[in-house]
Amino acid sequence: MLYYLFRFLEQYNIPGARMWGYISFRALLTLILSLVISAWFGEKFIKYMRRKKIGEATRDKAIDPFGEKKKGVPTMGGIIIAVSILVPVLLLGRTRNIYLILMIITTVWLGFLGFLDDYIKIFRHDKEGLKGKWKIVGQVSIGFIVGMVLWASPDAKINENIAIERQGVETVVTHKSEPVKSLKTTIPFVKNHNLDYSELTSCFGKYKNAAGWVLFVLMTILVVTAVSNGANLNDGMDGMCAGNSAIIGVALGIFAYVSSHIEYAAYLNIMYIPGSQELVVFLCAFIGAMIGFLWYNAYPAQVFMGDTGSLMVGGIIGVGAVIIHKELLLPILCGIFFVESLSVIIQTQWFKIQKRKGKRVRIFRATPIHDNFRRLDEQLDPTSHYVLRGWPRHPFHESKITIRFWITTIILAAMTIITLKMR
Repeated sequence: MLYYLFRFLEQYNIPGARMWGYISFRALLTLILSLVISAWFGEKFIKYMRRKKIGEATRDKAIDPFGEKKKGVPTMGGIIIAVSILVPVLLLGRTRNIYLILMIITTVWLGFLGFLDDYIKIFRHDKEGLKGKWKIVGQVSIGFIVGMVLWASPDAKINENIAIERQGVETVVTHKSEPVKSLKTTIPFVKNHNLDYSELTSCFGKYKNAAGWVLFVLMTILVVTAVSNGANLNDGMDGMCAGNSAIIGVALGIFAYVSSHIEYAAYLNIMYIPGSQELVVFLCAFIGAMIGFLWYNAYPAQVFMGDTGSLMVGGIIGVGAVIIHKELLLPILCGIFFVESLSVIIQTQWFKIQKRKGKRVRIFRATPIHDNFRRLDEQLDPTSHYVLRGWPRHPFHESKITIRFWITTIILAAMTIITLKMR
C-alpha cells in the first residue's frame, strides 16, 4: 500500500518519495517493521493466551525429559509469525507482483492448515490433531496451485543465461534480451548451473515440453510437502525451528537478490528473474518475524509456534526456493530438515521390517534425530534393541542441541551459496 502511495507522490517531487523505488530500502524497512511487530504483538499474544489458559498440555516424558516444565506454555505462536510477515509485506511490498501473491497465499494457506491442527489438539483434546491425510492434502494442494500458477502466469518468466563467450581469458555471461517461460532450474556443482526439466522428459517427443511442465508441478508439490513436514519435525525444542528457518531465510534472500539483479546474475552465471526482488521484501519480513519470535521462543520458551507456525514456515521456504529456481539446492540448504525427516523414515521402516521377523529393533534412541540426543537411557523401551544405544554416551540439554543445529545450518547455508562458484 505504502509503496504505491509514495510512487504516486513521487511525480509531485515529494522529498523522500523516490526512496521507495529502491529494493534495499523497502527490504530493510520490512525487516525492522517485522521485528517490531513480532516483539509487540508477541507480548500481547502471550498474555492473552495465558489469560485464557490456552497452553501446552503435559508432554510425554519418554519424548521430552524436560516436558513437565513446559506444561501450560502458550502454543499456536505461528499466529505471531504470520502477522509479523503479512502486515509489513502488505504495507511495503508491490502486491500486484505474482511472486509476492504466491508467498502470501502460501503463508495464509499453510498457516490455516496448521491452525486447524493446533485447534483440534488444544480445544478438542485430541493429541493426534488433524488427520495426517488432510495435512498431506493441504500441502499437496498449495504445491499444485503454486506449480500451476508458475506454469500459466505470463508474469512468471526468466531471462536465461545462455551465451558464454570468451574474450581473451575472460568469460562473459549474457542473458536473453526477452524474458521467456522456462523449465530451467539451478543445479549445484555443474559448470553451466542449469538443468532443464524438459530434457528429462525428452522421451515424450514433441510433447516433451508439456511433460516437462507436469514434472515441474510434481517437483513443486514434492518440495513444498517435504520441506513443510521437515520443518514440522524440526520444531521439537525451544528455538530450534525458528533459528534454523531464519538462517535458511537469509540464504534464500541472498539468492533472491542476486537473481533479481541482472549484473549479479551474470557474474554468478545464473538465470535472471525479473520481479523476484519482491521476494527479497517478503524474505526480509520472514527473517525479521523469525528473529522476533525467537525473543520469546528461545530457551526457556514463553511460547511455542505449534503446527500453525512450523507447517507455514516450511511451506514458505519451499515455495520461495521454487520461485527463484533453486529447489535443487534445498537438500543442502535444508539439510537439518532433510535429516530429521530421514531419521523418522529409517526408524519407522526398519522397525516394521524387524517386527515381521519377530524382533523389536530400532536404529535410534528416538526420532526425529534431535530427540536422540536428549533421550535418557532409563527412558528406553526395555523390550527393544537399539542399534545406536550408546550414541551419544550422555544426553545433552536441549539448548546445547539447538545451538549446535543452528551452527550446522549456518555451515550448510554457506556451502549452498558457495556452490554457485563451485563448478
